[in-house]
Amino acid sequence: MQIGIDIGATKIEYVILEDNGKEVIREREKSPTDYKKTLDTIESIVSKLEKNYNKKFEVGICHPGSISNETGLLLKSSNALWLNDKPFQTDISKKLNRNVFCENDANCFALSESIDGSAKHYNIVFGIILGSGCGGGFVVNKKIVKGANNFAGEWGHNRFPLKEGTVQDFLSGLSLSRIFNEKFKKNLKASEVFDLYRKKNTEACKIIEEYKENLAISLSSVINILDPDAIVFGGGVSNEITFLDEIKEKIEKYLNEGKINTAFIKPMYGDASGVRGAARLGRKINY
Repeated sequence: MQIGIDIGATKIEYVILEDNGKEVIREREKSPTDYKKTLDTIESIVSKLEKNYNKKFEVGICHPGSISNETGLLLKSSNALWLNDKPFQTDISKKLNRNVFCENDANCFALSESIDGSAKHYNIVFGIILGSGCGGGFVVNKKIVKGANNFAGEWGHNRFPLKEGTVQDFLSGLSLSRIFNEKFKKNLKASEVFDLYRKKNTEACKIIEEYKENLAISLSSVINILDPDAIVFGGGVSNEITFLDEIKEKIEKYLNEGKINTAFIKPMYGDASGVRGAARLGRKINY
């Protein structure tokens, strides 16, 4: 059994996962917006679990951003700013008196779904998070691919073709809300725009049709470069998407290569995939 911990903007979720993937416990606590308090909270969680189960666990943690190979500092943590420029892995390993495995949350999402989730039958898996931002993780043969700069999978930071801005500027939930407000002077959440779209609202339909095109264009580049067996769609905005087949057809049009074999799938474990992937970081099991 292993402990997995997921640090988010508003919550810290934790799980104990058996080797067969069964969850022994999964709970959440409010996320402190302070670095030291975050370390203390994680220590408290691990201490409580080890006391309750009378066992010392391996611990894996997923977090926004990535840890620099050169400095050991956690960088680009957009959802948990208090972690930025801190030696998080070093500090939490010292605090727990063990080697703690730390990884980007989107990578853990992709890892979880590739091991025993909806992508378990595929070798090359690209996991994307469409939420308040746009994240991505890349897994090959059940192992996370990070790249020389820890950039692998970070499609949301790419410049959008023929437009000013990045992919994230057009596809995140916050961006969708902003674009709708700019065009129609109505301040709605992304989920509300999708709700109006399902009700055939003319304004919402216009925005979502543009969103479909932008998503297809962006993923066309991903498929051209990585050619994954499967793309798993996670995050709050992905939960609203009911038109994956249509996106795939649009991508086929942009690629101009006929039918593509890439599977477009929703995650088996949803928001819990990140914490489940974190629990698997230290495993020495061949899947």
